[in-house]
Amino acid sequence: MTFELCATDGAARAGRLTTAHGVVETPAFMPVGTRGTVKSLSPDDLREAGAQIVLGNTYHLLLRPGHELIRELGGLHRFMGWDGALLTDSGGFQVWSLAKLRRIGADGVEFRSPVDGSTHFLSPELAIEVQHALGADLIHPLDECLGYPATRAETERSLALTLAWAARSQAAHRAHGAGGQALFGIVQGGTHEDLRRRAAAETLALGFEGYAIGGLAVGEPKPAMQDLTELVAGLLPADRPRYLMGVGKPEDLVEAVARGVDLFDCVLPTRNARNGQCFTWDGPVAIKHARFARDPAPLDAACGCYGCRRFSRAYLRHLFMSEELLAYRLLSLHNVHFFVGLVRAMRAAIAAGAFGAFRARFFARYAVSSDASRDR
Repeated sequence: MTFELCATDGAARAGRLTTAHGVVETPAFMPVGTRGTVKSLSPDDLREAGAQIVLGNTYHLLLRPGHELIRELGGLHRFMGWDGALLTDSGGFQVWSLAKLRRIGADGVEFRSPVDGSTHFLSPELAIEVQHALGADLIHPLDECLGYPATRAETERSLALTLAWAARSQAAHRAHGAGGQALFGIVQGGTHEDLRRRAAAETLALGFEGYAIGGLAVGEPKPAMQDLTELVAGLLPADRPRYLMGVGKPEDLVEAVARGVDLFDCVLPTRNARNGQCFTWDGPVAIKHARFARDPAPLDAACGCYGCRRFSRAYLRHLFMSEELLAYRLLSLHNVHFFVGLVRAMRAAIAAGAFGAFRARFFARYAVSSDASRDR
């Protein structure tokens, strides 16, 4: 993996991330393919939407169908039919979000499968082994994602665990041989600025090829998320990619790019599509609202996705209200188009030295929905 910084505008960055499976122009949004698929969309759909990189999930692929099966069948790229770049997370977020099913110790995490109730143990070394088997281009060490709020003592304990696991993960990665896979370090530390500084310093000292900012969008106030993103991004080396994990809403992406972040992922485009929420340049639209029942206009006149080119809001609402499967596919495709188009527009604005003006125009037009689903 190589990363080239192509342009800056204030803290905002435009870069080029080169992997064994293609180039990713940053800032970039990664559609989430948790179980080896972005829900309802094919690889051709993702390419048509402009996606250059997709995320897969270590935790869920370990459980089903299993990393050894995927290795046997040629790795995750071949298994899911995606020839672009792939990033896999560590499973740390699932350890947090499925907390009722797990027990964390110094050696790793024991958990019960939400699929069949079987017991598993995920260590830092196994998390790396699984990701090596999957063959993703960008991989991550096992970490603990701490929820909000958390006491300082809880945060210090969690950070110590994450840092210890990071060193063990890196040792396992190097012992195996990198094989073209780049290991990113994850900076945790909760909402405590001094712990975030410590986390950044000790993670950088281990020497990773890129850096992720973890443990945000887990319930903390939005200003805290923005301040901590700015703090950590400013502590990371300029010549390495920066990934803000699990974020987020369109407005969050714009604010994070303004603070120097390069990579994003979130389930919002597809999850919210299945609930009838569509993202547009004027803000989120709830397609089930009665006012769209006779609306002949496209969902978003500025969008070039298949759904917006071919169908009216009235038809999309009909599909959704009738629970037709096509509704979920068309709305998911539209939302992925929007998110990928948003970061593409930000790249162009940074390259032109006009990101500040773009940011102002975006917020002057985009009406943030108060009832939008939470990140992740």
